[in-house]
Amino acid sequence: MTIAADTTARSRTYGYDDLPRLMGLMTGDEKHGPAATSTLDVLWVLYDRVLRVTPERRDDPARDRFLLSKGHGPMAYYAVLAAKGFLPVDWLPGFGSYDSPLGHHPDRVLVPGAEIGSGSLGHGLPIAVGTALGLRAQGRTDPAVWALIGDAELDEGSNHEAIAFAGPAGLDRLHTVVIDNSSASHALPGGIAARFEAAGWSAVTADGRDHEALYAAFTAPHPDRPHVVVARVEPKNA
Repeated sequence: MTIAADTTARSRTYGYDDLPRLMGLMTGDEKHGPAATSTLDVLWVLYDRVLRVTPERRDDPARDRFLLSKGHGPMAYYAVLAAKGFLPVDWLPGFGSYDSPLGHHPDRVLVPGAEIGSGSLGHGLPIAVGTALGLRAQGRTDPAVWALIGDAELDEGSNHEAIAFAGPAGLDRLHTVVIDNSSASHALPGGIAARFEAAGWSAVTADGRDHEALYAAFTAPHPDRPHVVVARVEPKNA
């Protein structure tokens, strides 16, 4: 692709209704189908209305940080990044090929806008806790840190430790979204929010397909506490 073509592709405006078409450009073997779609509405509302980060500001120290821990099945993530101009739409058809920057797990070195390499369960929230602590140590109290995890990741001990630490530490710039598609092996149905609240978090449960409900949950005040939004979507095996 020429520089001029790349600039044109990045400057086009895409909306939510374009996302199915953008995802349709990504073909080939995708073994995490439910993961690829369960995050779509959460990602769109975050990037469209909440996160203070743009392609021009992706290296700005004052930007919000979004950490995709649920990195297996990242087609919705790539579609939203393309729609918002972080990466060229022309990259999407190459998804998963050996010479494409868009792998089955996102790579922060290859994917513009990706803060971490992810896909292995249980890593994103602990990294988000460390990021929030690092920003606090630098005196940066404005940037928000967001982590998106799947409900099955709550089976991992690393997440239990991160949840238990963040509440008492008062990491009020830390936000977590849990995509609840009933795929956890060891969780009680409806018990995710209570788990976070027991550790001192602010918690809201919302319909993971309702954009207004998600926006209200994402922007709910939570002074002196980290905040979690449990986004319920259709069951994985429905």
